[in-house]
Amino acid sequence: MNKMPKPVATTKETVTLARADWEMILGRLDDTADRTALRRSLARAVVDKDDALPAALYRRVRRGENALRIWREYRGLGLNALARAAGVSAPYLSEIENGTKPGSAVVLKKLAHTLEIDMDELV
Repeated sequence: MNKMPKPVATTKETVTLARADWEMILGRLDDTADRTALRRSLARAVVDKDDALPAALYRRVRRGENALRIWREYRGLGLNALARAAGVSAPYLSEIENGTKPGSAVVLKKLAHTLEIDMDELV
């Protein structure tokens, strides 16, 4: 375990530490903040597990596969079911997924809402 820092000098209102001791304290604070952030993130992941793609699916998006198709499949929806739920025609949805049409902002917003994700996930 790390040693406790020893003050170089003290007054009624101040404590002077060696730089190495000060940096050790800062490092401990960073470690504590990192551990706290990690615990909070993991807790959110348990509660909001459906709000993020699993790593394997995220890698598919990064490789250039259509994010809309990946999210649709992740949510367990067929193309026709998503189209119906979002009020979009199935052929138009298919064209968006295949990259032959970009999809309007209005339609992408409907699809994102239906998939319960931010529109940013689709663009």
